[in-house]
Amino acid sequence: MQAPRINMLIFQLEVIGKIGQYFKILISHGNMTTVIAFAPYRRNLIFLENNDLTKILEKNEYQIRKMLHNKRRSTYHVGFKIKFAIRDNKQVQLFNDPDKIIVLDRRNGRYLSYVRDKGDPQALEIYTDGCYIHNTQQGGYVALIKKVNGKYDLTWGHTDNPSNSTLLELLGAIKGLEHLPANIEKIRIITDSRYVIKGLTEWVINWRLNNWYTIQGRKVRNIEYWKKFDRLTQGKYIEFQWIKAHSFHFENTICDRYAKQAATYSNRHTPTKKQKYNAGNYSSINRQT
Repeated sequence: MQAPRINMLIFQLEVIGKIGQYFKILISHGNMTTVIAFAPYRRNLIFLENNDLTKILEKNEYQIRKMLHNKRRSTYHVGFKIKFAIRDNKQVQLFNDPDKIIVLDRRNGRYLSYVRDKGDPQALEIYTDGCYIHNTQQGGYVALIKKVNGKYDLTWGHTDNPSNSTLLELLGAIKGLEHLPANIEKIRIITDSRYVIKGLTEWVINWRLNNWYTIQGRKVRNIEYWKKFDRLTQGKYIEFQWIKAHSFHFENTICDRYAKQAATYSNRHTPTKKQKYNAGNYSSINRQT
């Protein structure tokens, strides 16, 4: 079963006053406005007006609360402004179901977002992973591309100075997309990183609305890589499938082992490498061990 396609609604938030523990917040959408009150320490939300925009916010209260809760308490102050996007649908919590496939359809200038129970059989699969070794402060990332003919392309890279382990997961996804021919339109990214999935399907649209600043008013970390990931997915139909790490998943096990191997090399010995394999070449890796 496939959930209905969900529209993204764009709002502007401005903190306009403070009464006790509550901040008065003006929300605008097009020509409509409404005022809410939120107490960061108590996490209480009150809708102060009853109008059409209030009804939209009430219908999507889960997302509004999530956005307000994620904003650090110290960043609430009068005059703070930010734009934000939400998915206009009560079924939005399905996006947190690890068994669902999240779709972002960016073809023909669209930005459609929804979930599926099963992936599109025509989508080309990219398995990705990253590994960071704390003792040496080196990292590796890998993308395993499964072709329709049963063959795999394996591409990986190494870095001596990753800012954190989650960046390596992002680099794996970027590397996989870069490796694909430009005419590939339908792609499924299979990853054990929720950071990668949420980044493109939830966070990037808000960062772009605010000139790549977060809801905390800070510049996005790893901004050049997120911009690249954003560019590489323009005009594409992208599916994201989450898998649990170290769960004996065949392709994920391969990615994990090659990411660890890439992380142990030095840059002067291993520029980014690419190898091609048939599926049978992995018979030495036991799917159950």
